[in-house]
Amino acid sequence: MNTFTEQLVSKLLNNDFYIVIQARMTSSRLPQKVMLPLGTKPVLEVMLERLAPFKEKIIIATTDDGTQRPITELCERLGVKYVEGDTNNVLSRYYLAAQSVKANSDTVIVRCTSDCPLIDLTETARVIDHFYSVRSEYDYISAGPHCGFPNGFDTEVFTFEALKSAFECATEDFEKEHMTQYICRNMKVADYKNIDDFSHWRLTLDEPADYELIKAIYSLFDYRTDFTFDELKQMLSSHPDILKINEHVEQVQVG
Repeated sequence: MNTFTEQLVSKLLNNDFYIVIQARMTSSRLPQKVMLPLGTKPVLEVMLERLAPFKEKIIIATTDDGTQRPITELCERLGVKYVEGDTNNVLSRYYLAAQSVKANSDTVIVRCTSDCPLIDLTETARVIDHFYSVRSEYDYISAGPHCGFPNGFDTEVFTFEALKSAFECATEDFEKEHMTQYICRNMKVADYKNIDDFSHWRLTLDEPADYELIKAIYSLFDYRTDFTFDELKQMLSSHPDILKINEHVEQVQVG
């Protein structure tokens, strides 16, 4: 971790926020994807290592349908907080996670998803920090492909009050499954803009081809989990064929 990231993370840890990562075993396109191996560790553990300095701020929001035991066992082994809730009502799982840490009007919630094992610590920290600078004006900000980030760096940040309002007011199944949709449609939202455009890089894990690409990347890094976005950009520039592995995969559209 470079000095800039270390200072930024240290600054953020003084704030009341939690990173909630939704994770389940029942993905239809790539079942049990969060427990697929990357070297000697499952995908979810690798993602947690990528965000390791925020460990005490992380809550895994998993399901209560009986399939979740590998996820909860991993959390227990690693000492990571978790909650178990409705499989399809992701919004309720986030609210349950917030309740588990006694969130209040000062609490900020960060949404990440477990299909992002290449998520970058520095960029996620930047997004959280930016939200604090605009919190008086906005309820929610997001960073993702629409902002120039690779698909797989997605980070959404919002107030607990926004989450509570969505939980209490959302009525459509779509809003409960895609849990920030109610917030995006009814509250003050803004995007976090990346300087460069890497939105054409598909680094998320939804399909078998995505898994092959992510395995190829980690293999070239000797399965290190501490490489930076700059290192990743340099590596992909030197091995452009890697990005062709999943270029045929179409992203599922939400909204």
